[in-house]
Amino acid sequence: METGNEINEHDGGPWSKFYPTPHALVLNCIGDNFRWTMKSRPLDRNPRWQRGSSAPTGSSAGRTVDPAGFAFGVVLPVLAAVTALILTLAWRSRLPERIAVHWSATAPDRFAPPMQTAWVFVLVICIVGGGATVLAAFAQALLLMRRMLLMIGVTVIGLLLTLYVEMLRVQLDRTDAAGIRLPANAIALGVVLGFIVGAVGAGLLRDYRVRAYASQPPASTLPRATPVPVRTSAGFGWAGVVVFCAVGGGLAVLGCVLAEAYWPLAISIPVIILIAALMRFEIIVDRRGIRVTNFGFATIDIALAEVVGAKITEVNPFKDFGGWGLRTRGHRRYGIVTHTGPAVQIDTASGLQLTISLSRAETITGIINGFADQRFGEDCR
Repeated sequence: METGNEINEHDGGPWSKFYPTPHALVLNCIGDNFRWTMKSRPLDRNPRWQRGSSAPTGSSAGRTVDPAGFAFGVVLPVLAAVTALILTLAWRSRLPERIAVHWSATAPDRFAPPMQTAWVFVLVICIVGGGATVLAAFAQALLLMRRMLLMIGVTVIGLLLTLYVEMLRVQLDRTDAAGIRLPANAIALGVVLGFIVGAVGAGLLRDYRVRAYASQPPASTLPRATPVPVRTSAGFGWAGVVVFCAVGGGLAVLGCVLAEAYWPLAISIPVIILIAALMRFEIIVDRRGIRVTNFGFATIDIALAEVVGAKITEVNPFKDFGGWGLRTRGHRRYGIVTHTGPAVQIDTASGLQLTISLSRAETITGIINGFADQRFGEDCR
């Protein structure tokens, strides 16, 4: 559900962008009710701005690799895979010839040689976990998408690596793995540790997107409205998010009762947080530009100086973008599509295109174009 409350903010110019500091990603679970602590700092320390309406190419295209994204998205999965191999080699003499690798409800029902199992886990870690995290290294990709995929991928890597290490540990110095029980607590530990590391990595990512100045105001045929600051939302309302979290938490508690353990709850909490983060987006439009925040993060930031124009379009999430929520449709074309119907399509001089589903799309589109006109001292209404 959307709101249209005005907000009072100073005009910070095209360079006034914000990102959370790394420690802003630490959840204040005890004292702050899972809120993200935030501190405003410039989003790009050395933002690249280019004159003209075409996207930069060649050497002028800016940084292509985010150092933090490379460390967490590429190096971390490789280190996790190497750790699994080294640990298996180090413990090989203390393990049974065939270790338990799959469990039924009460006992292991599938066995395999240790090194064969190690290589399987290496492939799964690199393909499944690393396949999600690698996008974080691409500096020009959308910051919100890089952050979400990094958190999901590192959580999966934490789960796989911790489960594998614990699975080996419980079988050390045993000649028969038939009576080994599944180390369920390791599943919960791995998910929690992976989620925390992923959150820290996501906070270290930076927006290196190359920005270009718009050389002229939006076309006179585009909608116009009085340019006043506005805040609205896309996706679920807070009531829907709370209901989802309550239902998910209830199912997790039920799982704990049935399993007579706490690991289902530990697994569910990070998953619920990640899904809930993609259910609601806040959109702010003012003299600085358009900002999309998600759980307190300013994850999409389009400065007013780079807006070529905004127009109204009709979207069908599954037909146009292949799904609901944060989506991509080709190079530099992104969408926050949460329902079928009107949407705001924002085009920038660097070639970035952002589409946001909004029931008040006509009003928001007019406001964006109205603010863009002010840069050129024009009134095209």
